[in-house]
Amino acid sequence: QVQLMESGGGLVQPGGSLRLSCAASGFSFSSLTMHWYRQAPGKGRELVALITSPDDSTYYPDSVKGRFTISRDNAKNTVYLQMNSLKPEDTAVYYCNRPPPHYSWGQGTQVTVSS
Repeated sequence: QVQLMESGGGLVQPGGSLRLSCAASGFSFSSLTMHWYRQAPGKGRELVALITSPDDSTYYPDSVKGRFTISRDNAKNTVYLQMNSLKPEDTAVYYCNRPPPHYSWGQGTQVTVSS
């Protein structure tokens, strides 16, 4: 059974940092590209980072480039998202998943950037 369990979110002031984790199980994690997405209230789900396998190439949209860093630990079946210089517009629920066709979504982790 596939499970994706995101954690590490919270309330942070603008300019602050958070590190999100996504623990995966039930599939061959080390062989798959992994994505981080976010969904803000009233908006669609947005891709914010991806990391390939096995070469760990990364991609970021302009909205987070230079501020977010994705990484993975295949020994722990975990993908991370380091988020620096956070802005109020980064407020969203953050999810990890494989590229489409997606697995069932985890519960996500809430990130709130506010003073």
